[in-house]
Amino acid sequence: MSRSEFIALIAMMFATIAFSIDAMLPAMPDIGRELSPDDVNRAQLILTSFVLGLGIGTFFTGPLSDSFGRKPVIFVGLTLYVVAAAAAWFSSSLEWILVARVVQGIGAASPRIVGIAIMRDLYSGREMAKMMSIAMMIFTIFPAFAPMMGALIIAFTGWRGIFLAFILFAALTATWMAVRLPEPLPLANRRQFRAPLLLDAVREMLEHPTVRLSILVQCLCLGMLFTLLSQVQPVYDVIFDRADSFPFWFGAIALISGGASILNAAVVGRVGMRRMVTWSLAAQIVASGLVLLMSGIGLTMDAMFALFVIWQTSIFFIAGTTLGNLNAIAMEPMGHIAGMAASVIGAIATVCAVLIAAPIGLLFDGTLYPLAIGIFTCALVGFVLMLQMGRIERRSVV
Repeated sequence: MSRSEFIALIAMMFATIAFSIDAMLPAMPDIGRELSPDDVNRAQLILTSFVLGLGIGTFFTGPLSDSFGRKPVIFVGLTLYVVAAAAAWFSSSLEWILVARVVQGIGAASPRIVGIAIMRDLYSGREMAKMMSIAMMIFTIFPAFAPMMGALIIAFTGWRGIFLAFILFAALTATWMAVRLPEPLPLANRRQFRAPLLLDAVREMLEHPTVRLSILVQCLCLGMLFTLLSQVQPVYDVIFDRADSFPFWFGAIALISGGASILNAAVVGRVGMRRMVTWSLAAQIVASGLVLLMSGIGLTMDAMFALFVIWQTSIFFIAGTTLGNLNAIAMEPMGHIAGMAASVIGAIATVCAVLIAAPIGLLFDGTLYPLAIGIFTCALVGFVLMLQMGRIERRSVV
């Protein structure tokens, strides 16, 4: 495989997550009205239930890929993803769809986490950070089209047709990987799957201060992103009365935000991963604080909408300058247990992000306050933790 084709395939694996979340956004009002008319806000759980399953599946897929190889585990995960999507398509209640979405998230964990392990098999250090940034750029650009694709599918087939699109996407990914990607983990480098080995890996990672802090900050950064995603459609619909134009605004913002990964890939080699994350979180503290301040002074609705669009862009942009770097920081000392490390990092970060995002999402009250306060708090705590990481690194050098 050429480097370009490899990055494109890894990006498509990552995009399984983005497609599974963002294509559902235009469907949330219809799902809420049809399946939860007494509390349409519960439709947000369509997103967080998927992410919860993603976190659960993440814990096992890496260790399994260390034992059985990268490709077989991805194939099994995509099969589970397809079966769950079909079950959601047939479901007649919100509760059963939520169960199917959890299972779908478990299956989607394999392309995401094993994709990271494959990248660590072949690259390391700042070179891995560059590769990850390029893949994340494509991952960031893809959501620009996912809501529009979801809206188009809904227009022709209703919201259930989105689950058929998920099945097609997974089949294309599996076929491409089967035909073009050689197995990156030789038999000689595989580890037996045993629970004590997994617990040892968890212990080793949590005892490493830099890895531990990077996981905590990743929890907060993902929490900010999932908090926004769970509320962004209701914000456009309820607060600004722009539900019809939501997919286009979302797409334009995602395209602009894709430049974050380009910037990160160009700059991270010179300034380092830790500084990029720290500076990004500092910028988000300022941006979220400004939204909180402006929300209380009585701006016109048009001015407030313009401010929200800029703020939404900043949150997506910062995802491109933090998540790839935090993954690379955490994975760098863990090359000898790459699969397990990718699983533990992803599982902890994703489940914690759901625990942050779901309660904040359910607090939506027709204003920006719950969203802005939640994201401001996450950015502030993450910034403090990154400063602590810097102090630890300086002490280790001395």
